[in-house]
Amino acid sequence: MTNTPGLPGRVRPLVVLAALVAGLVVGGVVEWQASAEVARRIATVELLGTAWINAIRMTVIPLVASLTIAAVATSGTGAGLGRLGGYAVGVFVLLCLGGGFLAMLVTPLSMNRLEIAPDVAERLRASAVGATAAPAAMPSLAQRIVDIVPVNPIRAAADGTILPVVVFSLALGFALTRVSPHRREAFVNPCRALSDALLVVVAWVLLVAPVGVFALAVGLGVKMGASSAGALLHYVVTLAAVLLLFTLLLYPVVTLAGHVTPRRFARAALPAQAVAFTTRSSLAALPTMVVGARDALGLESRTTGFVLPLAVSIFRVNVPIAWVVGFVFLGQLYGVPVGTGALAMLVLTSTLISFSVPGIPSASLFLIAPVLIEYGIPADGVGVLIAIDAIPDMFKTLANVTAHLTSAIVVDRATLRQPT
Repeated sequence: MTNTPGLPGRVRPLVVLAALVAGLVVGGVVEWQASAEVARRIATVELLGTAWINAIRMTVIPLVASLTIAAVATSGTGAGLGRLGGYAVGVFVLLCLGGGFLAMLVTPLSMNRLEIAPDVAERLRASAVGATAAPAAMPSLAQRIVDIVPVNPIRAAADGTILPVVVFSLALGFALTRVSPHRREAFVNPCRALSDALLVVVAWVLLVAPVGVFALAVGLGVKMGASSAGALLHYVVTLAAVLLLFTLLLYPVVTLAGHVTPRRFARAALPAQAVAFTTRSSLAALPTMVVGARDALGLESRTTGFVLPLAVSIFRVNVPIAWVVGFVFLGQLYGVPVGTGALAMLVLTSTLISFSVPGIPSASLFLIAPVLIEYGIPADGVGVLIAIDAIPDMFKTLANVTAHLTSAIVVDRATLRQPT
């Protein structure tokens, strides 16, 4: 696939990775020194990272809308795109189940070595009191289903809610397939021009990715310096390790199912992974995913314009993994035996719920409270998980973004090389 005319050179993945590591090291040193003057200067550095992310975020909604409309309107038939969506959802489900069952196998190996001291358990139980009040403020599943059909798509775009924008763009794209080719092209061509121009803007932003990633990583390093100890640290490390293991296992999946070499996939995914890890936002990483999928992987426009936005909207592969690890940990904490059957049901439940999890930090942890109660674990345990979710959330987003690109490659290979 050809690149957009005038597209600047690609960011160097190793430079971005080096900036990420350097930023975390510098932030850790700053936290260790605990200097008020240096801390103020670090806050200034973080502003550079925030500005860089804002520059990416400003492209997200118009890029998603223009890509989706153009991809659907030129898909030929709704049946072809419907099959594409069916394949995509099927891949999403399989990856979610794979992550959940991987966590079932790996988590007990770590958690069985965890011994909860009585005083630690008491402090954790005390810290969990009242922490589960947050779910009451969340909209119900029925309300979230209603909200995906926007009353005002312009308002939805202004609010940055991507799924209603995708729904509106899909509807408009399908409608354009029913109008005359002349009128359709008159609308689609500006959408293509807009998406191409926005991808150039994204490429410009990516040229300074090492600076932005370094600035964000410094702030993360400062926050990560005061690490928790004992049981909490054990949970954090276990969850991060399982998520990282699953992320690494996606590379052979890409090779076997997508016929893309691990090295090529790594080069395409690393910029988006760096954005995801430092921002904890799959949405913020979407533009870099689109660039990597289109330019480095050569995926078709319907994949970059439909599958990737759909994945960012509904596909959260981290949910089954996080639920299993959190469930086993809280079982150890409260002395509740956790059987294999219960974990298997938890994987199935979390896979289904994952498609309705709202895109806010720790949202899936809010939803686990009723499941905990069903198995005799106090719902207050959710407060423990939420309180220490900042670090695991970086690995959750990393797994999500890598799975988004993986699913796009697999779907592209399975459907778009076949006649529609």
